[in-house]
Amino acid sequence: MTAVCLIDTSIFVEILNVPMKAQRHLQTLQQLEQRIHGRESLFLPMATILETGNHIGQNGDGVMRRNCAENFVQQVKAALAGRSPFKAISFLQEDEMHAWLLEFPEHAMRGSGLGDLSIIHDWQRLCSLNPARRVYIWSADNHLNAFDQAPRL
Repeated sequence: MTAVCLIDTSIFVEILNVPMKAQRHLQTLQQLEQRIHGRESLFLPMATILETGNHIGQNGDGVMRRNCAENFVQQVKAALAGRSPFKAISFLQEDEMHAWLLEFPEHAMRGSGLGDLSIIHDWQRLCSLNPARRVYIWSADNHLNAFDQAPRL
């Protein structure tokens, strides 16, 4: 069975070539192509979408920002409509937010933000739904790369 991949902000900014953030755009596109060719299930967590949007709005000159923002909107709309290699997930419910807020102070003490915590919860949910598949977070951040479930038979 193919793997399940959650795409972190550090990767999505590379895919979109976000000004002042992307450093390995072409290399990341090659890795993305390999994942698509390998028929992996690619998920865009809501935190990735929101954080990437913030990075776009805060970087580059007006023309670069506009072009990147329009590309971002196209990519996210395509994911929402099922016309993309990515599937958007994690439209947060109020009860989930309350639970995450209880966890957040301890998580913050490890130097990680609420977005990362939500991606970890997405990973846990996908692990429970896909025990026979590899489920991992594709990230440039080592602490998120550690979330990699091997398939259980």
